[in-house]
Amino acid sequence: MYIPKFFAGLALCAGLAACGETQTEQALYGGSAGLLTSLVLDGNPVVGAAAGAAGNLLYCKVQNTCN
Repeated sequence: MYIPKFFAGLALCAGLAACGETQTEQALYGGSAGLLTSLVLDGNPVVGAAAGAAGNLLYCKVQNTCN
């Protein structure tokens, strides 16, 4: 039961996360996606927001698709 929720959360994060023009926007977009995903999956919203923000910042830095 845990594994399908995990993959559903990853899909939701991937769909909601987007790059912003600044690092602040990138952190806010990723944090919002992580927060919403953790609420849907009955997880810790603080951890979800932090993981989403860090994940989106890292993604934008590695991919160089964002400003």
